[in-house]
Amino acid sequence: QLQLVESGGGLVQPGGSLRLSCAASGFNLDYYAIGWFRQAPGKEREGVSCISSSGGNYADSVKGRFTISRTNAKNTVYLQMNSLKPEDTAIYYCAAEYGRLCPPSYKYDYWGQGTQVTVSS
Repeated sequence: QLQLVESGGGLVQPGGSLRLSCAASGFNLDYYAIGWFRQAPGKEREGVSCISSSGGNYADSVKGRFTISRTNAKNTVYLQMNSLKPEDTAIYYCAAEYGRLCPPSYKYDYWGQGTQVTVSS
């Protein structure tokens, strides 16, 4: 039973911070690439960041503000979001794909249910 559960979303003012968590069960994150995605109302889903055993990446829109990390002992991946902007408002999803490389977005096989992030004053 492979499962991903996101948490940590909420309402925050512009310039504030949130830390999202993606907790994995039924598999070991050491062997998977984990991606963060987001989808705002009326917009297509976009990739935010990815981490794997070979490294990671960030979308240009979040580079320098967001940081992806993992705690292997807890089988959890985090997305630290700083200097949040209203345009960061979206449902954030984590996804997993077996392998040491961050894959194209369409290659992720396992997805969480999402957590809402709202940035507003």
